[in-house]
Amino acid sequence: MDKQHIYKKFEDALKAEKIKLTPQRQAIFTNIMDSDEHRECDDIYNSLVQDDITVSKATIYRTLDILVKYDLIRKLVIGDGKAKYEPKIGKPHHDHMICIETGKIIEFDNDEIERLQEEEAKKRGYKIIKHVHQLFVKPIKDAKDI
Repeated sequence: MDKQHIYKKFEDALKAEKIKLTPQRQAIFTNIMDSDEHRECDDIYNSLVQDDITVSKATIYRTLDILVKYDLIRKLVIGDGKAKYEPKIGKPHHDHMICIETGKIIEFDNDEIERLQEEEAKKRGYKIIKHVHQLFVKPIKDAKDI
């Protein structure tokens, strides 16, 4: 999906919510969509401030909520209770492993896991329309950790 189409989806989401498209919201959206990282609100805020963009954290949070609601970004709530965000639209599907020691987020895609999920849902009379797959892991340090 091209950037122009993605941006149109953002504009449509704001219109649906009856919220104005401001330069700050444009900057928030661009900042998120141009990053491949998993970032907290504070990370996004600091990045915008570094680019001399004046914006409140409240505006960032409200914009993030809208972007999540309209499936433009993904919200990851990991073990520390903090939410991290990543672009979703225009990006290939993937799942996440989160290291409980370092907080590192590892993206992965496994066709066999996807097939098994679909199979399990179908056996029970359902079709998966959306899923969040997060594995919480720790490094293997010696044989007793296996």
